[in-house]
Amino acid sequence: MERLLRNVEEVVTKEEFLSLRGGLAYLGFEPLWPIHVGWLVWAYKLAELREAGFDVVVLVATWHAWINDKGALEELRSHGEKVKAVLDKIGKFKYVYGDEIARDPRYWELVVKTAKETSLARVRRATPVMGRRMEEVELDFSKLLYPIMQVADIFYLGVDVAVGGMDQRRAHMLARDVAEKLGFKKPVAIHTPIITSLSGTGRMEGTHRELDEVYAMYKMSKSKPQSAIFITDSEEEVRRKIWAAYCPPRETKFNPVFEIATYLLIPYGGPLEVGGRRYEDAGALERDYKEGVVTPQALKEAVATALAAMLTKLR
Repeated sequence: MERLLRNVEEVVTKEEFLSLRGGLAYLGFEPLWPIHVGWLVWAYKLAELREAGFDVVVLVATWHAWINDKGALEELRSHGEKVKAVLDKIGKFKYVYGDEIARDPRYWELVVKTAKETSLARVRRATPVMGRRMEEVELDFSKLLYPIMQVADIFYLGVDVAVGGMDQRRAHMLARDVAEKLGFKKPVAIHTPIITSLSGTGRMEGTHRELDEVYAMYKMSKSKPQSAIFITDSEEEVRRKIWAAYCPPRETKFNPVFEIATYLLIPYGGPLEVGGRRYEDAGALERDYKEGVVTPQALKEAVATALAAMLTKLR
């Protein structure tokens, strides 16, 4: 169980997780295509949970994506099948479609119960899980249903461990709060790291913002193709994007090239060869990069080569 907590940003709570003896782990994703490499971080974490004896269910969140203006339901189901084909190369998971559980009246009963235990202000604070700004949400009331439905998903499926990136933190915390009020089991939340946009954060807006909201604003995104490396990118495209990526010397925070190395390549494809050195753990690479032993150029070359090889196996 301790090993399962490597390469995670946060666990709420660690004590609750370590007290579990298996159970149901869950993650929900909006079915988009192509997916970017940031998705692989949580996919490999799900595989680790599965190997440790947890049952793992992945919600293909078609209704959530529909609400979030990502396409029509038929198109979203098609995207979901493509994503499943990639995930099947990482681990064997059970899949449930959002439009299937939406046919069950019991699901909508949970939606209403959740809404009755939640204030409008709390729902508004949870909307960054969609990757949208509040002014966008205000124009479409259905978007306020999004976090409520996400909590209902957790209750409907009987989740013991909710997995997601740090951008999903507010929805998971809402689920824990409402579960206590309704007498449901509180899901443990495991939050995996987010890989920053290849362009970096620039002059980061609103440093007063909570960290999960910052992650939602500056993560890789399909809507900004040059911010991300996609599963479908060729080796040449991977190399071009990595060499153009933000990668300041001696700085590891919000450095997307360093994050790809430490969150993805070393734990799930390592060890990583960088400038003639062999790195089997992220801590050693972080120390050498901060001290200038590893240069941005050496790191980019290593990451481009290793990432292209990883994507070739998953395509």
